[in-house]
Amino acid sequence: MGNLQNNLFDIFYMDTLACSKTWIHSLDPRAKVLTTLLFVGIVVSLGKYEISILIPFLLYPVMMITWANLPVIYLIKKIIILMPFAFFIGIFNPLIDKDIILKINLVDITNFITIMGFQNSTGIIEISGGWLSFFSIMIRFSLTVSAALILICTTGFDSVCLALQKFRVPSPFIVQLMFLYRYMFVLIDEASRMARARSLRTFDSDSKMKFSLFVPMIGQLLLRTLDRAQRIHLAMCCRGFDGHIQMFRKMNFGVSEVLFILGWSSVFIICRLYNIPFNLGIFISKLY
Repeated sequence: MGNLQNNLFDIFYMDTLACSKTWIHSLDPRAKVLTTLLFVGIVVSLGKYEISILIPFLLYPVMMITWANLPVIYLIKKIIILMPFAFFIGIFNPLIDKDIILKINLVDITNFITIMGFQNSTGIIEISGGWLSFFSIMIRFSLTVSAALILICTTGFDSVCLALQKFRVPSPFIVQLMFLYRYMFVLIDEASRMARARSLRTFDSDSKMKFSLFVPMIGQLLLRTLDRAQRIHLAMCCRGFDGHIQMFRKMNFGVSEVLFILGWSSVFIICRLYNIPFNLGIFISKLY
C-alpha cells in the first residue's frame, strides 16, 4: 500500500515541478515540445554503431536541468526504472552481431578474458558490433527518456497536450493521452484503497501480499475500473462532452521561443553533422 501511495505522490511531484518560475518554465510549451521532438529525432537517426557522436548531445539535458533547477537524483531514478526495457532489447545484440568493428590497443594490459565479442590479442581489445550497438541503444534511450522527463517537469502534461493541439495533432490522440494521464491517479488511488482494506482485515499490513491473493485483487480492480469508467462516461455525457477537451490557456510565442528553438537546433545539427569528440581527438593528437 505504501508503494502505491508513494507512486501517486511521485506523479504529483512532476506536476509540482512544472509549476516552478524559472525562465525555462515560462517559455511557450510549443517551443519546448518542438525542440524536444527535434532532439529525439536526431538522436534516434544516428547509426547503430555510433557512440562517440552521442556524447555532445548530453549538453541538452544537462543545461535544461541546470536552467530549470530540476532534481537530478529524481530524474536519474526515473531513467533507471525504465532502463530494463532497453536493456533486454539490446542485450542479445552481442550474440547476433559478432563481427569485429573496433580495435583498442592496450600496451600495458595483455591478459583479458574473452567475453561475447571481446577478444584479446597481444594487448589489443577487439569489440564486436553487437556490443557497440548495445551501448548505443542504452545511451540513446537515456538521452531520449531524459528529454521527455524534462519536458514534462518543465511544461506539465496538460500544457504538452495543448501544444500538440496547436500543432493540429488529431484530437482523438490528444484526448486519449489526457484521459490516460488523468485517470491514472484514479486507478492508483483505487488500488491503494483495496490494499488498505486488505491490510486492515488481515492485521498484517507489514507483510507482502501473496500471489494467490494478488490475482483475485487484480480481477476486482479490473471490475471496479470498468464500473468507474462507465459512471465517468455517463457523467461526462450529462455535462455535454462531445469528444473534445477544451483547454484554455494564454500562449505567447515570442522572440525568446524563436531564439530557444534556433539555438538548440543549431547545436543539434552541428553535433549530428560533425563527430565532435572524434575530430577533437584528432586535433589533440596532432598537437603531440
